[in-house]
Amino acid sequence: MTLTGVGGVGKTRLAQAAAAGLRPYFRDGAWWVELSPLQEGMLLPHAIGQALSVANEITRPMIEVVGDYLAGRELLLVLDTCEHLVDACAVAAQTLLAAAPGLRILVTSRRPLGMADEQLVVIDPLPVPAIDDCATAGADAVVLLAERAAQAVPGFEITGANRADVLRLCRRLEGLPLALELAAARLHELSVRELTEKLDDRFAVLGAPEDATADAEPPPITRLLSPAGLRPSVGIPLSSEAPTPPWHQALRTAIGWSHELCTPAERLLWARLSVFAGSFDSGAAGRVCAGVHLPYEDIPGLLSALAEKSILTWVPTAGKDRYRMLDTIREYGAAWLRRLGEEDRLRRRHQYFYLALARRGDALWIGPDQYAWYDRANSEHANFRTALEYTLAQQDGLTALDLAGALWFFWYPCGHLKEGQHYLERALALGTDPSPARDKALWVCSMVLLCQGDAATGAAWAGQCVAEAERLGDNGAATTARACLLVAATMLGDRPRVFSLSGHLLALTSPQDGELLGPLPLARLLARVLAGIALTVDGRPQEAIAMLEEMRTECGRHGEQWMRAYGDVMRAHAELACHRPEAALHYARAALEVKRRLHDSLGCALALDVLAVATGAHRQSERAAWLLGLAQHLWHTIGLPQAGIPEFVTARRSCEHQAHNALGDRAYKAAFHTGYETDLDTGIAYALHPPQPL
Repeated sequence: MTLTGVGGVGKTRLAQAAAAGLRPYFRDGAWWVELSPLQEGMLLPHAIGQALSVANEITRPMIEVVGDYLAGRELLLVLDTCEHLVDACAVAAQTLLAAAPGLRILVTSRRPLGMADEQLVVIDPLPVPAIDDCATAGADAVVLLAERAAQAVPGFEITGANRADVLRLCRRLEGLPLALELAAARLHELSVRELTEKLDDRFAVLGAPEDATADAEPPPITRLLSPAGLRPSVGIPLSSEAPTPPWHQALRTAIGWSHELCTPAERLLWARLSVFAGSFDSGAAGRVCAGVHLPYEDIPGLLSALAEKSILTWVPTAGKDRYRMLDTIREYGAAWLRRLGEEDRLRRRHQYFYLALARRGDALWIGPDQYAWYDRANSEHANFRTALEYTLAQQDGLTALDLAGALWFFWYPCGHLKEGQHYLERALALGTDPSPARDKALWVCSMVLLCQGDAATGAAWAGQCVAEAERLGDNGAATTARACLLVAATMLGDRPRVFSLSGHLLALTSPQDGELLGPLPLARLLARVLAGIALTVDGRPQEAIAMLEEMRTECGRHGEQWMRAYGDVMRAHAELACHRPEAALHYARAALEVKRRLHDSLGCALALDVLAVATGAHRQSERAAWLLGLAQHLWHTIGLPQAGIPEFVTARRSCEHQAHNALGDRAYKAAFHTGYETDLDTGIAYALHPPQPL
């Protein structure tokens, strides 16, 4: 079903209300996919998978992985704001509905998807009473205006004295929700009658809809910043949708009038903020938008002022305050930015800001602030995409390589492997000249493919990186690429090569005598973790424990947790090989705690597997079967069980066999099924903090 209608009519809010009401009727709930920040249809399956927490850790197309995940489920999927991705949404909807009989899809879009079995619901503005009587106060448009007015002016209510003016205002704005909200935000400075009279004047200035775009000349910046520059805002079209509905003039009038009533600095910031996708914080807004006519120190106050006027929406977060714009408001600002001739300059500033942010995350990820960087990077996901798309569209291969490579910590630890592969391969195809940026993109591309289980292609990219980096004398990239080759050898079960490569990497990356504490190399961490696996399998678990303990201590000095947790997974396996299940439980839970906080699906699944093995070794077979079921649920959202590592596959199968024999077929299946059906967040919390026996 597609909810369609003009921008600002309330499609998204109606869909939110519908999803909330329908959620109890779907066994697997209702899931929201916001598509407004997405610019490219090829990434649509990744956006859906991300919303469903389906992490594609294999090289199959994402749409197939999502389809398989949904196949046995009954849920409502809401695709919000699809008009710019109509064709991609239609293909995705058709594919997923064919794969999942229990799936229902609700779409919001200014344009229908054009599917044969699509049910269209046209959303009209809120009804406005035709006459002024006692029932006026209960009309939908009047109720919305009164609610929003009370937020702007505490204590506002409809009375006999203002009822006629309220009704006149609602009629003037055709009952359009966004127009009513923008008007209500002004009631703290104008009475209802004054506001309505000003809107009446504006309609007279605007004239007929066909004349609305008569003033097409881009105004110089001084026109926007001076009172004389107010009038041309009536000529800004809101969108290219056709045909124009009869109430489109009301929306154009309300937004243009709100624009006129903003101060010159607020109008300029509105225009410049249109380059952001999704949400943004005050710091990003200042760095990107400040400049001539807009001092950096004024930005926080201007953001608050725009939020008070309903131009921006304040988004509360655990960290910095963030803001976002409705699409219709952003389109208006973007049109002004083009008319000012500033669009390319602001998009470049946006690109440079997010390149600098990616570089800082790259440099600081292996350190004490990983949780904060995880949260920051995910909150900026849409802006990273926008910066990459702009860079690729400009055919700027070197910057594309730099940005895509610097985001390795986002693609790999933060769980966006498939999207990372998409951008890295495009950047590598565009930027073919030898450079350190290309070297980095090569090993990062290798790593994201290895993490999807493609050992052969991942090793090929790593080998190419070693060759190109050595020709440039880029020792750091060559070393990290060899660590990627070590990962491939581990996946292929080539223990002699694992020992050879890990020893070589440890020798290359170990600090020399007297060397001060410096950055912790990813290659050294990978070498220790993977050597720990090989030593345990080789019958030398005590050596593995000693190596992993050194790694744990070193990570502790740097405040690093992400790789330390992978080391704890390996430590749990080594402790089991030494017949110490209590110690194995301790390290498995320590790993799971970190991986849960970082939403690392692969790490959580590996930790749950070894936790199940340790629990079985502790003679708690029913709980082990439950954990195996919970882990299997997670592996089904990832795609490649046990990351393809032979030793982990063997350990899990042994645990399954042991628990099955101890419980019997019926009890084992019941416990496994209970674990599999448990909500992942609830299950992981229970796995971390099991109830103590009485």
